[in-house]
Amino acid sequence: MFSCISKISSSARFERVCARYRVDVFRFALWLARDRAIAEDVVQETFMRAWRAMDSLADPSAARAWLLAIARREHARLYERKRHATVALDDLIATDDPALASAPSEDHSDIDAAISSLDSDYRKPLVLQALMGYSTEEIASHMGLTRGAVLSRLHRARQKLRLALGTTGVEAESSTMGPIKATHGHRYAA
Repeated sequence: MFSCISKISSSARFERVCARYRVDVFRFALWLARDRAIAEDVVQETFMRAWRAMDSLADPSAARAWLLAIARREHARLYERKRHATVALDDLIATDDPALASAPSEDHSDIDAAISSLDSDYRKPLVLQALMGYSTEEIASHMGLTRGAVLSRLHRARQKLRLALGTTGVEAESSTMGPIKATHGHRYAA
């Protein structure tokens, strides 16, 4: 009888964790994969593994970090198992394949490069907030900083991005940060 009660409480606990963090896990998986279908697969695998290991989660306040770590590993496993077909570049050139001339529909390489060039002290809180949806308090707790230090680093990170992207002043708030938020919000939101 005790194992039956334990199983029910474990199931209810798992359902609460899923309901609370599904959007966060999906957003993170979408940021990793940059493809909705792959992100959905990663989320499904993440929650299947979490279900099997739910009893190993001793601290409920660590559930979000635990799930995101599982999602990161599941995304990596996906590419360990999956071997993409390759095509010799010389063959494409020889046949004048039109795929060589096609440009991606959205190019965010300048934003990606600017974010990547930030020092880790500035990049990490920016990514946690803008892409993963962490609150200032959650970032502070995660990084072992005060709320004020997080706000300062976020402000400086945005300033550095404006400089890297060639925008300054008041118009930068709407012209630079707006597209970053809109791009990542549209591209990565659940």
